[in-house]
Amino acid sequence: MATETRARKTPRIIGRLRLASQGLLGGGFRSVPDAVRGMTAMQAQDLQAALWAVGLRVPGAGVSDVRAALDSGTAVRSWPMRGTLHLLAPEDLRWILNITTPRLVQGMASRHRQLEITAGDIEVCKKIALDLLSGDLRSGDLRSEGPPSGDPGDGRRRGATRRELFEAFEAGGQPPTGQRGIHLLGLLCQSATLVPGPLDGNQQKFVAFDAWITTSRDLGREEGITELLLRYFRSHGPATVRDFAWWSNTTLTEARAALASVRGELVELEYGGTQYWMSPQTAELLDGSVPGQRTVLALPGFDEFVLGYTDRSLVLPPEHAQKIVPGGNGVFKKAIVAGGEVVGTWARQGTGRTASFVAEPFDPSKPPSPATMAGFNRSIAQYERFLAS
Repeated sequence: MATETRARKTPRIIGRLRLASQGLLGGGFRSVPDAVRGMTAMQAQDLQAALWAVGLRVPGAGVSDVRAALDSGTAVRSWPMRGTLHLLAPEDLRWILNITTPRLVQGMASRHRQLEITAGDIEVCKKIALDLLSGDLRSGDLRSEGPPSGDPGDGRRRGATRRELFEAFEAGGQPPTGQRGIHLLGLLCQSATLVPGPLDGNQQKFVAFDAWITTSRDLGREEGITELLLRYFRSHGPATVRDFAWWSNTTLTEARAALASVRGELVELEYGGTQYWMSPQTAELLDGSVPGQRTVLALPGFDEFVLGYTDRSLVLPPEHAQKIVPGGNGVFKKAIVAGGEVVGTWARQGTGRTASFVAEPFDPSKPPSPATMAGFNRSIAQYERFLAS
């Protein structure tokens, strides 16, 4: 039987508990791979935002540390959930794809028919891509290789760009136009044929999955969903089973069955007639003064603190939700979080030495307090140190 906490419950308290479980209250994680593994999966369609999302959770980390993890394959970026890029630990990607891909592909069937993508086309593109990357396959463990040199076919080429793959698809009778190419690439990644690998500027080259990720865990669907659920509540709790089902692209039936098998390892918190779940370590914070009351963070766009839940109303007042994602276009702005609640957005203005970072509160008639602005400026200073190292 899960323990139920009877401590005080307010939206800001729940928000601060989430900050703690996500490693955003100072202690964080020991390293970039540790953070990515601990979070299980981190939204990463905006690469620059994803780099800072990791940096916030690893004290002292610089942008070069996060980029090095992607270059070495100790953190990977792919499309495991909801058709959206995420950062994951390499050993977790294959078994999570095994859980999420069938339902995702089924949901995209109509779009694939519009793009005239068939199972046969995917097989053709698989062969084209692997033939193009055959030098990588001959090279063994790609992560041990240095920068490419000489003839790209010399066995040391570390991946192909999107453009190179699209050109190969075109030459092989598979036109990439009209979003067809990116859907084909996504399908090859979701089937564990390809994976985005080393960075090429602010893009990633694609590599053969089996050459880049040499060690993968093997979990069946039921076991995998159970582990995914447990890790989600540990890294994102307090959260609901509906939050998990949406986040993981699994069914509510599967999510509820998984919860029933591990509820003894979690703590239940009831608020407003809804059950939330979290790790015992997070729940222990309710025994004293929950930390984070004075914490102010300049979060990147698309951060898991905002996007990791289907219901964001506890930390993002519904009347201000459109200010985070204007027009519901799916592009999330950078968020200012104060004391566990999203209170505004922030943006960079200007370029070069004249650039500045500006806080944009939700309600301009109620400007941030001096303490909140001091906290925001400290977080921005941390961001600038991150970019410089």
